[in-house]
Amino acid sequence: MTHLSQPEILRDLGDGLILRRSTPADSAALSEFNSRIHSDTDQPDTRIGAWVADLLRGDHPTLGTDDFTIVEDTRSGKIVSSLNLINQVWRYEGIPFGVGRPELVATEPDYRKRGLVRLQFEVIHEWSRQRGHLMQAITGIPYYYRQFGYSMSLNLDGGRQGYPAHLPKLAKDTSEPYIIRSAMLEDLPFMAALYEAGMKRYPLSAVWSPEIWRYELLGKSAENVNRHELRIIQTPQGEPIGWLMHPAELWGKMMVVTGYELGPDVSWAEVTPSVVRYLLQVGPEYINKPDQVCESYGLWLGEAHPAYESAAHYLPTSRPPYAWYIRIPDLPAFIRQVAPALERRLLESNWVGWSGELQISFYRGGLSLKFVKGRLETAEAWQPTNPEDGNAGFPDLTFHEILLGRRSFAELRYAYPDCWAKSELYDLFDTLFPRRPSNLFGIS
Repeated sequence: MTHLSQPEILRDLGDGLILRRSTPADSAALSEFNSRIHSDTDQPDTRIGAWVADLLRGDHPTLGTDDFTIVEDTRSGKIVSSLNLINQVWRYEGIPFGVGRPELVATEPDYRKRGLVRLQFEVIHEWSRQRGHLMQAITGIPYYYRQFGYSMSLNLDGGRQGYPAHLPKLAKDTSEPYIIRSAMLEDLPFMAALYEAGMKRYPLSAVWSPEIWRYELLGKSAENVNRHELRIIQTPQGEPIGWLMHPAELWGKMMVVTGYELGPDVSWAEVTPSVVRYLLQVGPEYINKPDQVCESYGLWLGEAHPAYESAAHYLPTSRPPYAWYIRIPDLPAFIRQVAPALERRLLESNWVGWSGELQISFYRGGLSLKFVKGRLETAEAWQPTNPEDGNAGFPDLTFHEILLGRRSFAELRYAYPDCWAKSELYDLFDTLFPRRPSNLFGIS
């Protein structure tokens, strides 16, 4: 990562505005700016400010102190718009690829409707391309990022919730069968190994390097909005059998687990009651408002998770997932990167050894996939000339949803009447692109 002492001017925008890169000297001003703009109240959200200060401290594993873009009004010296790019590596069925995560997108109200965010996205998209990223991903408010080529194509969060009345009670005169304690540095290899095993449940996952694990445990300041408490689950004899993570705050009136993994041959049915009792026990420690109470617990582990299966009676409320915004600027290149996964799906199906070409229309453009004896020979851009051209059609960016496992082909056809394929290819699309939702831990 680079650490510039003087900011690099990227563009003179006229009217006293310049677009430049950040430096460590911007930390205080960027923290104040973001804590104010991103606040849901009339008071600055200091948790957001702490996140920004951490990112600009210089020790983040994947972000440099010059990885923010800043629009500055030179007449006042004030920051009026900004965002950043957090580098990371994700995997598609175990195949790694680079991802750029834009975050902390903010503009002063008096400077909105001038295209400042669009200009900054053009810059970070080019940074991302230069860094070899095949995807960009961002979390955010409904619709907004569709303007910049993103689609809501990958599950984000979602979970199950319960209340004290549903809580599994310990038998009389028995103690908690599992103990939950703070994680330490020496626990990180154990946690990482269980994380890797657990992520095999999902088609997409983020790579957490040893540096990222260490930063998550020790690097984020206490008030950082994205800091999680890492905990080890162990037997009374001290044997670690799993781990969990939860935010360092209540979500409204609920204490939630956002990550939870157990070792092989450990029963989710036996351990999960101890986890939810722990949540209600520690929840009051995170009350930070005079009128706040902890009245419920949640497992925020995505659309599907092993812990849900035996816990329906004490997790009665289901919260559907939101979505990541995803941008895939060069779809053929991404398909070529993940080709081994598509080939493996054919190999393990009734389509083993299939040869043929899929001409997939996106109406304004398209994609050609040519398979020879079950191997992807070419993946190229293809241009239809008529709406009926090709042997399948997906409007807008809806194809990304089946590519990333969020929706099935049938679900897309139900939602979009102009999504279609020749009937003999329905099963092939289900084979190449099965519905398998992910629960992805992005790097922040």
